[in-house]
Amino acid sequence: MPAQASGPTRLRPAEAVARVVMLVLVAVLTLTATEDPGQLVWIALLAVAAVPAFVAREHPVLVPLGRFAEVVVTGLAAGSIAASADGVGLLDAGFGAEAILPYLAVPLLTAALHRRHTEGAALLGVAAVAMVIGGVTNSSNGHPTLTQPGYLVACGQWLVLGAIITFAAETMRQLLQPPEPTPQPYAEATRLLTQLRSVARSLPGATLDPGGISEHLLEELRAVAPGHRAAVLSASGGGRLVVLAQTGAERVDWETTLDADSAIADAWATQQPQVASRSQGRTHQSGEVSSLVVPLVAGVRTIGLVILETDAPGAYPSVVVQQVTEVTGPAALRLEAALLFDDVRSLATNEERQRLAREIHDGVAQELVMVGYGIDNAQATLPEGAEETAEELRVLRAEVTRVITELRLSLFELRSEVDRNGGLAAAIAEYARTLGTSAGLRVHFTFDESTARLPAATEAELLRIAQEAITNARKHAGASNLWVTCTVDPPYAEIEVSDDGKGFADERPDGRYGLTIMAERAERIRGRLKITPRHPSGTTVAVVLGTPPRRDSVRDSVSAPEGE
Repeated sequence: MPAQASGPTRLRPAEAVARVVMLVLVAVLTLTATEDPGQLVWIALLAVAAVPAFVAREHPVLVPLGRFAEVVVTGLAAGSIAASADGVGLLDAGFGAEAILPYLAVPLLTAALHRRHTEGAALLGVAAVAMVIGGVTNSSNGHPTLTQPGYLVACGQWLVLGAIITFAAETMRQLLQPPEPTPQPYAEATRLLTQLRSVARSLPGATLDPGGISEHLLEELRAVAPGHRAAVLSASGGGRLVVLAQTGAERVDWETTLDADSAIADAWATQQPQVASRSQGRTHQSGEVSSLVVPLVAGVRTIGLVILETDAPGAYPSVVVQQVTEVTGPAALRLEAALLFDDVRSLATNEERQRLAREIHDGVAQELVMVGYGIDNAQATLPEGAEETAEELRVLRAEVTRVITELRLSLFELRSEVDRNGGLAAAIAEYARTLGTSAGLRVHFTFDESTARLPAATEAELLRIAQEAITNARKHAGASNLWVTCTVDPPYAEIEVSDDGKGFADERPDGRYGLTIMAERAERIRGRLKITPRHPSGTTVAVVLGTPPRRDSVRDSVSAPEGE
């Protein structure tokens, strides 16, 4: 029974053996029942009808036709053999049909094992018609074989057995199979994460970074196919693509929508390489261009695309396409593993941040509020003349209020995420406005954000770096102004936070741990953290990802007074 459940490939030996054994069996039974070697011609016809099952196992037409031929021959042979067997030995009154009818189980069982229930029903109908024709065209003692009670009983019996085989085989298979144990979700998650950790440690360089894997893929393709520009794109939310890596003398604003009329959309939909004679960038390149878009397919899923372009016609013949696909095939699996790991890490990180936010809100924050209420009650019940105690309580109340404000800002930071519709710049602006308002800072924004998006995990890390830089400026710098610049042109991005405070002097030791955290986050996304003094006063903290585009850009600049 397990062999039946494993699919058609493992059924082939069983089908062949069943047919051979059954042909030999019915041949012996026929010769014994009729004592007429001429009746063996029906066995020969059955062998011919079974030929497609042996030599054309995958053919979608010949194999079903062979099964129909088998039931037709069996039904017609039943009447002939019953008539020939009448009066021979103990087989009379049409019971001789029992010699050939067992073969009917072979095509019916084969169709059932292949889960072809409609075909099985049709085979039963054809078998019944063939039995009637065989019973009418053959006679015994001057009477048609069809009128013999034994013939009717034999045919009816095997039609009922055939119906059971056709319609009950699948149900019986499912009932006989032991139920699969339902894994416990957390136990299964622990097992899978443990395996993931072991696999990650055994990878070359122990890396599961999508950007690094994409850059390595482009390096491999450089030795295989010519190109002036190349990029690796992967799926993002909302049916858009994000640029994971890009090479070339000039940066390209690649087409990132999957509903556009482009080779990118065609390659994604068909999972086949596409060659085009125009650029896949949003601004069409002048002159002759050859483009090759190769989908990165892992299993049945398209997880990304590789784009190669060169300024020459006919640069990607079928031979080059084949060489490129030989490189991208194994790379697709590596990239899928990296993207899945990124998703798991992001989910775990976000869940932990939300958990911490809930615990702080429901625990320490509420307790501090109660402490503040207690101080207020103590102030209200002080006796006259206790001015010194009243002043101490006012100072203490102010400190509790400050700590509560800091906690609320920390909760806001923990819960802040990059909206997939709003973008990275909007998330940074919202955070800067909120903190600027609480600290009385004048915040100046400068944004230059492309319509293309960075990977979600990368945007999250850049947001956390910007939050830490803004928080450090608010807490330690003593600044009056804050300048926030956000430039995003995937895979390039630069976030810069400047203040006009006192700079990173010895009196600002609390900010050092924050700088370590920012450096670790930048390293995780393969970015660079730069900290420089700002003249005439203050500090500039910048994180840079990738290389800047070689083109002029137009920026939307906004100045917001007093944190607005």
